[in-house]
Amino acid sequence: MVRILIAEDMRMLRRALVELISMQPDIEVVAELESGAEIVSRVADLKPDVAVLDIELPVLDGLSAAQEMHDRGLDTRVLILTSLGRPNHLRRALDADVRGFMLKDAGPDRLADAIRAVAGGDRVFDPQLTLAALDHAECPLTPRETDVLRLAAAGDDVDEIARSLHLSVGTVRNYLTTVVYKLGARNRVDAIRIARSSGWL
Repeated sequence: MVRILIAEDMRMLRRALVELISMQPDIEVVAELESGAEIVSRVADLKPDVAVLDIELPVLDGLSAAQEMHDRGLDTRVLILTSLGRPNHLRRALDADVRGFMLKDAGPDRLADAIRAVAGGDRVFDPQLTLAALDHAECPLTPRETDVLRLAAAGDDVDEIARSLHLSVGTVRNYLTTVVYKLGARNRVDAIRIARSSGWL
């Protein structure tokens, strides 16, 4: 029996996923979460075989949760399920040792097969997304600069970003200035636009 945890913030979609997956005789849903806040702690407690995570989650996004799980040495394998087919997300997923990356429009049978494959130690990645990532320009920003810009794009001000990332306000301002320069942007808003259109956020 493959034991899985599902994290998806859209209630209707989460319930549909749970119902569809529960129809599989060899897959058991042991937890369903609506935010990223509890992912790492629940994975540590329940030790599911696979965590099926959405990227865009409140509090902690799926890729950040996957990175934290990887950093803590948790054995649960991660399958990212997303509607956002951005090449930079795939690169972050690989850095976090994510074992699968699928778009949400995949059929339920394909998803079930992917869960089984990931649980068995295989990697499952959407082929079109993989090709796009190979063709895409490299992001000139460091991971920390990307984190700062991502929070700015979410609407956080400098003080909030500093608190979230445990940095000084001056350091955050320096990061944002560097980001604007590196992207050849006119200002912070333009930098966010460039980064989004390039698939780096």
